[in-house]
Order: sequence, then C-alpha cells, then structure tokens
Amino acid sequence: MNLNRRLLPMIALSAVAALALAGCAGTGTTEPSGDGKVQVVASTDVYGQIAEQIGGDAIDVTSIITSASQDPHSFEATAQDQLAVSRADLIIENGGGYDSFVDSLVEASKSSAHVITAAEYSHDWPENEGQSDEGDDHDHAEESAHAEDDHAADEHAGHDHIEGFNEHVWYDPHTIEHVAEAIAGELSELDPGNSATFEANAADFVAQIEGLEASLAQIEASDAGAGVFVTEPVPVYLTTAAGLDNLTPEAFSEAVEEGQDVPPATLLESLNLIESGSVRILIANAQTGGAETTQVIDAATAKGIPVLEFSETLPEGQTYISWMQQNIEALSGALAG
Repeated sequence: MNLNRRLLPMIALSAVAALALAGCAGTGTTEPSGDGKVQVVASTDVYGQIAEQIGGDAIDVTSIITSASQDPHSFEATAQDQLAVSRADLIIENGGGYDSFVDSLVEASKSSAHVITAAEYSHDWPENEGQSDEGDDHDHAEESAHAEDDHAADEHAGHDHIEGFNEHVWYDPHTIEHVAEAIAGELSELDPGNSATFEANAADFVAQIEGLEASLAQIEASDAGAGVFVTEPVPVYLTTAAGLDNLTPEAFSEAVEEGQDVPPATLLESLNLIESGSVRILIANAQTGGAETTQVIDAATAKGIPVLEFSETLPEGQTYISWMQQNIEALSGALAG
C-alpha cells in the first residue's frame, strides 16, 4: 500500500459533496428501499457481509469497496458513496487509517448515523492496551454509539495509519467477534422490534468464530513457533493467533505496505532469512506486489517454501467465516506439507 496515495484530495471531496446534494432526487443503488429497513453502509464488503449475516432481511447493506482492484488507502469516494453515507442509519468502518475516506464522507455529509469502528475493538488499539475481556462486557458498543460527536475528535480521523498499529483487524477473529456483538447491539437500538433476531444471528456468528479459533488452536498445538515471512502485515493477526512466529524484518513489510523501495540491506537480510531455512511459510498480499516482493517469493519457491496469498477484500462467493476458514486451512496445509 502506498502511504502517499492515502490522502483524499479535498477538491474531489468537495465535488462529491456537491454532486451528492444535486443527486438526492436521482435513482441508483443507494436510493432508500422504502420498506423501512435499517440502512447500513460498510466501508468494505468484509464488514458488509458480517452486517448482512447479523441483520438478515431486516437491513439493507451498501458496501462501498467490493473489488480487489480498489485500494481502501487511496480510495476516492463518489457522489453515490456520499449519498449512501448521508442516508445511513449505521456506518461500519475499519478505522486505524485504513479506510479514512469514510471519516471524510461522514464529516462532509454531517451524518448523525451511529458509527462502528472495528479497530477500536482490537486489544492492540492504543487505548485498549492492558485491558482484559473479563468484566468489560464489551462496552465498546456504547463507545461507538452516536459517534457523530466522538468521530470528529478521533485520533485516527486523519488519513494516515497509526504508527505501530496493524490496522488489518479483520484478520483477528477475536476482534471481529466483538464487532459482531456491537453490530447486533446497534441494530437492536435502531430496530428494537427485531432485536431478538439480531441477537440470535450474532450468537450464531460468534459460535462460528469460536470454530475458527478452535482451528487456529489446532495449528498452535502442532506447529507453535513455526516461522512465517509476510510481505505485508495484512495476515499477522491470524498467524499470531495460530501461534506462528513472524520473522519478517519490520522495515521490509513496512516499506512494501507504504509503496516504498525496500532498503537494500533489509532485502538482503530477508533473502538470507529465507535461505536459512527458518521460514516455513511465506504469505504475500494477493492484491499488491512489487519487485522486492517478487524477489522474496522467488527465493521461497526456489527453497521449496510454500507461498500463500491472502487478500484484503472478500473473495467472490465467500462469507467472512468461510473465507477465514479457507485461510486457516491453507496455513495448516502448508505447514503439514
């Protein structure tokens, strides 16, 4: 990901806002359904699918990013996106600087919709460090409610990612469990008549998350400490949950993520690491790449090290649960091989 591409041009945003106001009487996928359903807008189809699983037929979901060719870091919103946000009852974003275009859309539209920020449910989120799940009863939902006031003051409301924080939190099933519970809580507040359905669907989703965690625990039981090399930090939450050891030089994955050249000394260190035999799996981002990424992939292939590709958006035909299970099975298979 190119950090320099993460700034959303203010001119473009102003044009979007103007077009949105002009297009309110138009038609399109963001037109209100007229059936009284809760209107949910998600920054990506990952969160959109989770919302659909919890809300069922009682909600309408618009996912802004639905293609692997769209980069959330550099995404430029359209008038249609602005219109969707202006009409939303609930907005779900990743946060942490990953999809900051949502913050811009919320601010430009002066939306009063509730906002759920997934990153805030991570134990690695700066404000959550040292906290435990025990006894907190997932009070994050209360923090995210009526986020129109807090959102403007959020420390991550800018366009850059937070230093030292891995924003790819959807690869952490435990974080997503909390996000799902927050979605159910917000939907129940917006549509009390369907609260029992939302809570039941969330409970079913959480049970499936527990299945993912059980699969990760099996990997940890058999291969704890196995070394992995990741070209970007996208899958690190998942590999950590599996008990695997990320051996990647931080300067390598950081440079690739920010679209910069990997320092020659770091590239040499990475290639030597792969050659040493301590790396069991190499994981690349299926949606981005570059010369240095190709070099380490080629080195791993020559060494007989399995190379996996993980994506940032939901593959076609997958649910969040089936996608994560597929990734976990790929990890297990590569280690067994």
